[in-house]
Amino acid sequence: MATKHPHGDADPSTSPPPPPSRRPRGFASASNPPAPPPPGRRRGEREREREKERTKLRERQRRAITSRMLAGLRQHGNFPLPARADMNDVLAALARAAGWTVHPDGTTFLSSPQPPLPPPAQFGAFQATSLETPVFTNSLNSYAIGTPLDSQASALQTDDSLSPSSLDSVVVAEQSIKNESYGNSSSANSLNCMGSDQLLRASAVWAGDFTKTPYIPVYASLSMGIINCYCQLVDPEAVRAELRHLKSLNVDGVVVDCWWGIVEAWTPQKYEWSGYRDLFGIIKEFKLKVQVVLSFHGSGECGSGGVLIALPRWVLEIAQENQDIFFTDREGRRNTECLSWGIDKERVLRGRTGIEVYFDFMRSFHMEFRSLSEEGLISAIEVGLGASGELRYPSCPEKMGWRYPGIGEFQCYDRYMQKNLRQSALTRGHLFWARGPDNAGYYNSRSHETGFFCDGGDYDSYYGRFFLNWYSGILIDHVDQVLSLATLAFDGAAIVVKIPSIYWWYRTASHAAELTAGFYNPTNRDGYSPVFRMLKKHSIILKVVCYGPEFTVQENGEAFADPEGLTWQVMNAAWDHGLSVSVESSLPCLDVDMYSRILDTAKPRNDPDRHHLSFFAYRQRTPFLLQRDACFSELETFVKCMHELCRLTYCSLRSANFRIPFVAIARLNSYC
Repeated sequence: MATKHPHGDADPSTSPPPPPSRRPRGFASASNPPAPPPPGRRRGEREREREKERTKLRERQRRAITSRMLAGLRQHGNFPLPARADMNDVLAALARAAGWTVHPDGTTFLSSPQPPLPPPAQFGAFQATSLETPVFTNSLNSYAIGTPLDSQASALQTDDSLSPSSLDSVVVAEQSIKNESYGNSSSANSLNCMGSDQLLRASAVWAGDFTKTPYIPVYASLSMGIINCYCQLVDPEAVRAELRHLKSLNVDGVVVDCWWGIVEAWTPQKYEWSGYRDLFGIIKEFKLKVQVVLSFHGSGECGSGGVLIALPRWVLEIAQENQDIFFTDREGRRNTECLSWGIDKERVLRGRTGIEVYFDFMRSFHMEFRSLSEEGLISAIEVGLGASGELRYPSCPEKMGWRYPGIGEFQCYDRYMQKNLRQSALTRGHLFWARGPDNAGYYNSRSHETGFFCDGGDYDSYYGRFFLNWYSGILIDHVDQVLSLATLAFDGAAIVVKIPSIYWWYRTASHAAELTAGFYNPTNRDGYSPVFRMLKKHSIILKVVCYGPEFTVQENGEAFADPEGLTWQVMNAAWDHGLSVSVESSLPCLDVDMYSRILDTAKPRNDPDRHHLSFFAYRQRTPFLLQRDACFSELETFVKCMHELCRLTYCSLRSANFRIPFVAIARLNSYC
């Protein structure tokens, strides 16, 4: 009871709080509208709405996979599943087919004791035993590798754009019961995937023969920090340890970056190769091949000792007086990652042009390591032609604030590029076209938000076609000039050129991100054929960058991305022009589905022309030694498949104790 005040009122300190005021409704709310939320709150609400949409899309994809799996199980496995079955019903049906008893509350146990596995000396470590239920055996046999993947049950026909995590969430379940008959040392207990016992017994069915496929060399890149800014080999013993592990995987060689900013760092035409000489000597001890990447760009990452790998110091000194040697965007911001192609023929680098600087560097490398090339140690030389060593403009620099899936910006506003543009417009007879588009948006714009890239936008106008032809023509001219001197400097050595995979906004009419990067490839034009004709002229090996599933399905939907469609166009266009094609990929180590995608690309099935990759390069993102415990077993199996030396089995992929998607195994086993 509340304490009374002397005047009869209740003590305010002990009285209950007043009821909360209600939000006014109707006309009262209209007369006193609430204050608008601050900008930060509005942004947060938009992010929440986007996350809701992404969640909805994930759920739709999962339901689609579930429905296909259930249809396949009903059709081919004769499983008595209810009309509205969920994953619990699927797990229960699989367990019952394997001889387990499943109660309605989820309690699961063996119906009868099973004999232990025979000793490894007699049958092998992962020899399969017979199944008690013939129905389950028949259902697995229906997916044997003798049957093409496209003609198999719909349970295996999933969306290839799905991330492995989505597949795991549908197919894989935690194994909560250990089989006492196998003991704690059994590898079946260490694999946390659905139906491990059933798949273990059916391992003889999950087999593929790669012995009749083409041999594709596999290269692994070495970390960037092994050579410091003084061109010294930092830790030779660590390099030997890394090469020893790579040798155990039977890789054919390694990829080594030779940085222009390290070799010619201090004085023009004074080259220091001592660190690379020591490194190549160690690689020679292990009898591995070397692919050298001549990197004429700077790196946004840090090398050893926290030293940033930038362009040569003497180039940066020139830039203090003449910043137009760098690519420039519409607002005048300079990109110091690489030199502008506008100075390819301008003597602004201490009396040399950009092309002459590249040629002198390549000639110095050839003279220094000619003997290694003649011995066969150096198998190929990749020539960097733009940002990140790829043939493209630096249209999407993160240092400028770009974030995926922004369309990027045109990089043609330095003095020398503008001079070239004016000459081209004057030759065309329209001097007022000597300008960049003023409605092309900014780095993080979406194509439909701009007047230039939207459907029916200015990119397809007379001016737009003129500008884009000129912009992509500068890229092709740069390729022609550099490669003409590269073939002269290297005297018949295999030369590699890397092109990017700019797959966001690929499912739009304009292909905005490709246009800003220099590839004039809208839906009504093949923008890669002119580039490939130039590469064929110089007998170049094309290297296609494959970024992997870094972006999930919902993000691809927002960005109208199609990485597989772009890869298909690029590789088929290259093969049509008679080019040799290779792939460089940053593979997630615990992603068997991604390995199967690379095998799909490396050795296309049912290709009447029998195309295949010339080699595969694996460029890891973290030091390789830190990954070996997690991924070496899977990478070793992958290398064997690329080397035509592998009869692939499910058990060979399950040795690292990680979850393997059911569909990924089926895809890997479908090659033969």
